[in-house]
Amino acid sequence: MKRLVALLLAALTIFVIYYDLSKGILPAGDEQTVEVTSMENTAESFFEKKVAPGETVLSIIEQRMNGPLPVSMTDVITDFTNLNNGLKPEELKYGKTYKFPIYSSKN
Repeated sequence: MKRLVALLLAALTIFVIYYDLSKGILPAGDEQTVEVTSMENTAESFFEKKVAPGETVLSIIEQRMNGPLPVSMTDVITDFTNLNNGLKPEELKYGKTYKFPIYSSKN
């Protein structure tokens, strides 16, 4: 009896692995595409904001967008540095006003 149960479990395991590898269990055609426009494509490509204590470049831009960034962190750092005459995001000081890039995502 134990051999029969072991054989059935082995057969079930092999079938499950075969099914998962051949057909998968996740839907493949339901991927959502997001079109991103960079700051160079917009008429007004930045906004100005006075930095409060504890805020970072990332948190300010995400707060403005009400969600995650549609571009890479490298693009955000480059755009911020270009808008603020070479100032790096690590050199942000609260109480001062800086320019932040605007990004828009279209679904």
